[in-house]
Amino acid sequence: MTSQQPLAYEAFVAIAAADPAVVGLVLKGSRAHEGMTTDHSDHDLYVVIADGATTDLRRFAGHRTTELDLVIVSLEEFRAVGMPGFERYALARARIVLDRLGGEVARIVAAKAHLDADEASRAAGLWLDAYANSLYRSVKNDRDGHALAARLDAADSVGFLLELLFALDRRPRPYNKYLEWELARYPLPGWDTRVLLDAADAVSATGDVSAQRELFARVEAVARRAGHGAVLDAWGEDLALMRPREA
Repeated sequence: MTSQQPLAYEAFVAIAAADPAVVGLVLKGSRAHEGMTTDHSDHDLYVVIADGATTDLRRFAGHRTTELDLVIVSLEEFRAVGMPGFERYALARARIVLDRLGGEVARIVAAKAHLDADEASRAAGLWLDAYANSLYRSVKNDRDGHALAARLDAADSVGFLLELLFALDRRPRPYNKYLEWELARYPLPGWDTRVLLDAADAVSATGDVSAQRELFARVEAVARRAGHGAVLDAWGEDLALMRPREA
């Protein structure tokens, strides 16, 4: 393609589909999330090449325009993408455009959408401690008159909380852009989506201590039922500062 004729998504898919070295095409991003496409949405496409195969398509590695972003990887490399890593959610909700391996590319993508039990448990413990840490700092800063610090710590705590809740459900946390999209289609068990989003909004926007404590009470119960009581108990007497005050 010349500079006067930029590489278009449909044209590239046709080229790639005709290349026997290509075993998979996987579309991620807003184009893979129904209802999220805008006039500014490009096509983010993984091109999966058979291990050991040679192809002229590698000349497009790193191609990036307002129309098309390409990532060209071997099958082995594709298995490892996001495992772990920031790219995991993007591929967890990706759309399979081409799968020449009898469903193997689709199975690789599906595996990225679910954390195994040990991975989820480890992650949940770490995110729970990070959430408690930011909550504790926020409440202390509010108490001591550091309003900006309190709000910033509260906002941090919301991010850690979302990581925790999705880990408890053995799922990667969605990017903020797709949080409402994800929860509308795949709610977190035991949580009212609107209540959770409203609480996240209020806490991140205002750092309101009462709202933080009320949310923590719910989270503490959930975390203890999931077997993470020891993480919370390690906070000792500091838990009193995080919990709702008795009337």
